[in-house]
Order: sequence, then C-alpha cells, then structure tokens
Amino acid sequence: MPEDTMKDPSQDPHALEGAPENSLEVAIGRQVREYRTKLGMTVADLGRQAKLSHGMLSKIENGVTSPSLSTLQALSRALNVPVTAFFRKFEEQRDATFVKAGEGLLIERRGTRAGHQYQLLGHTIGKSLVVEPYLVTLTEESDVFPLFQHAGLEFIYLLEGEVAYRHSNKLYPMKPGDSLYFDADAPHGPEELIKLPIRLLSVIVYSRAGDN
Repeated sequence: MPEDTMKDPSQDPHALEGAPENSLEVAIGRQVREYRTKLGMTVADLGRQAKLSHGMLSKIENGVTSPSLSTLQALSRALNVPVTAFFRKFEEQRDATFVKAGEGLLIERRGTRAGHQYQLLGHTIGKSLVVEPYLVTLTEESDVFPLFQHAGLEFIYLLEGEVAYRHSNKLYPMKPGDSLYFDADAPHGPEELIKLPIRLLSVIVYSRAGDN
C-alpha cells in the first residue's frame, strides 16, 4: 500500500502559478518561500540570517501567522528584496455594486430643481480615489440651469435627448452617443435643454483629500 504523504502546496502541479492570493498571510508566505528557493537557501539558512526560529519561519511560509513589520524588514534584508515585494501576489477583495433599473439612490444636488433627477448608481472609495456614477434625468425645461463646480474629473455620456452642455467658456452641443470628459473644477452643466427628456450618465472621480 503506497505511503500517504502530505503534498507541499508549492509542488502541486494543478496550482495556479502566479495567481493572486486573497489572504494576506498566504500571499506573504508564498513570496518568502519563492525568494528563499530562488537563492537556494534552506529554511534554516534564512532563519539564521533573519534571526528567526525554524518554527516561526515555517509558520510564515505556510501562511498561518501574520509577521510583524520588523520581521518583514529582517526577511527583506536577508533575501535582499524590498519589503513591498512580499505583497505583490496579494489581491484585496474587490466588491461589486449591482443596481436594478429604477432602484438607484435619488440625490438632491445643490441648485437642482423639479424635473432634474440625479440617481446615484454606486459609490466606491479606494485608497486615494472616490468614484460616483450618476444617471441624470432632465424632464422639464428651465430658463436658468445651475452650473456646478467641484474637485476632480467628470465624464458624461448622453443616452437620450439633446443638450448644449457648458464647460468653462465653451458650449458643446450633444446628441445620443456623444461624450465629454473634463476638469470638474471649472463651471459646468447643461445650459440649453434642446430635446426632452434628457438622460445622461455622469461619472465623477475625485481624490479623498478633495472630498468636499
């Protein structure tokens, strides 16, 4: 009867080589083992150079413990790689936002009036950026439409109707399929509602520091 042995995950031919890990500890452990084997070092060799016990290093490589920053620094010096190299295979969970038709959050923006509807379709906050997609519906004509001014960049894509859209001192006549990408710090907004109803997709991106 063949001997039942535990396989080393790093030797599994069915493993996805280079696949990103969603567990930080496992991702770090995999990178430590990879750099160690590339240098032809044993666990004992690396342990001596990084001043870590054999047991601790084994736990790190197997992803069962979370190493401290000082431990990562010791490993980076012993392996001659930057600390950031241990995080290269880590992939944080990326969430998705699904909004069914008509179920977006209605937003009342400053200066909006009856017949001007802003529907927030999602809200993503990254490490440095905020992304806000809106479905804008204009159903009533207005003599004076408010201009907006805010931090970041904005992209608009006209889905239905016709509008003359102002950005700074320029006016852009837009029909379905037309798009406009601009610096949102300059005054902007629909100036003339040519053909109603008007529906457009607006995506605003700004840095968290500029969140005002």
